[in-house]
Amino acid sequence: MAVGEEYFPKMYPVPGFKLGVASAGIKSADKKDLVVMEMVEGSSIAGFFTKNSFCAAPVQLSKEYIYSTKSRYLVTNTGNANAGTGEIGRQNAEAVCQALGNIAGVKKEAVLPFSTGVIGEHLPVQKIISALPSAYTALTETGWDDAALSILTTDTRPKGVSTQLKLAGKEVTVTGISKGSGMIRPDMATMLAYVATDAVIEEEHLKRMLGTVVDCSFNRITIDGDMSTNDCAILVATGASGVNVSQLTESDADKFLSCLKDTFLSLAQQIIKDGEGATKFVAVRVSSGKDVSECLKVAYAVAESPLVKTALFASDPNWGRILAAIGRSGIPNLDVENIEVYLDDVLITEKGGRAESYSEPLGQAVMNQDSLYINIILNRGDISETVYTTDLSYDYIKINAEYRS
Repeated sequence: MAVGEEYFPKMYPVPGFKLGVASAGIKSADKKDLVVMEMVEGSSIAGFFTKNSFCAAPVQLSKEYIYSTKSRYLVTNTGNANAGTGEIGRQNAEAVCQALGNIAGVKKEAVLPFSTGVIGEHLPVQKIISALPSAYTALTETGWDDAALSILTTDTRPKGVSTQLKLAGKEVTVTGISKGSGMIRPDMATMLAYVATDAVIEEEHLKRMLGTVVDCSFNRITIDGDMSTNDCAILVATGASGVNVSQLTESDADKFLSCLKDTFLSLAQQIIKDGEGATKFVAVRVSSGKDVSECLKVAYAVAESPLVKTALFASDPNWGRILAAIGRSGIPNLDVENIEVYLDDVLITEKGGRAESYSEPLGQAVMNQDSLYINIILNRGDISETVYTTDLSYDYIKINAEYRS
């Protein structure tokens, strides 16, 4: 189940970036579960990774390799997270990197590994190594569609964004895919994201840009409040267009950054709309706060409240649950008399209680929608933040109870 109609866009190839898929038979013989990505020599790369202390072996290696040598390849498997596997897990991830390095004629450190799937099981290394030649042979700049499907786990649909824009009189492409459906919580989530552009972006600049766009996208989503062991967001700049972002006019530079933000936000929101068992897409907006921290505390208290989320699933305008979540968010000296809460544009509470203009039918009409906003105005500052979340349904329990079946 997912929110809204399924839509996968036309994916524009990024010159200098290729993708190839194959089936390694990790969980089933007929699923494409292995993806190899190739960056043209001279490309820049940046990555953000989970902050979970039990981060998976491939995350450990990718964090070590990504800036130690010039990365040329990314290899991703689904069906097995290679997390909670100790030193053997690390050796297995290294073996995959070495095998692809041998095929491509590069050092193992030029290969970044990524895994997603069940935690605590050892990686079926030989199955993956045996399938690598097929994935490598299949490398093509038009491989985005197949790759988007091949990285999925409990997802019900592929997620992608692709844009072309004119900068300095030339065409620049930004294309990306992501996966994620459950165990979603910032820093980061059970997600993988790969975005590539043919712009020229120096590595340090690329790192700063990725930090900016991740902060307002993948680090503003939550489905169940659980931070995964395997998350990553990768941004690659091949430079094939010859358009140097550092040399753009201020207007064009802003245009490019805006495009990048839109790309990452769209991929993040697609994850939420495909949340495990989700029937609603919900934006929790907190405005007029003193600082970012308190706005996010309030937003996450509401977005991750099981009682709020089950009310959303039932389309029940039980606004008392929202007030309770706001009140326990831990904001010091919070004056509830000043807080206003809206469902979309319907004012439900003010002055510490139910708004005089509110009626149950008005709230019900909003809650019946599959996409809605919970707007919380603190009236104690000028900072605003938005977090994106889902409801909590019977299917979420079923999917996760049967995850290893």
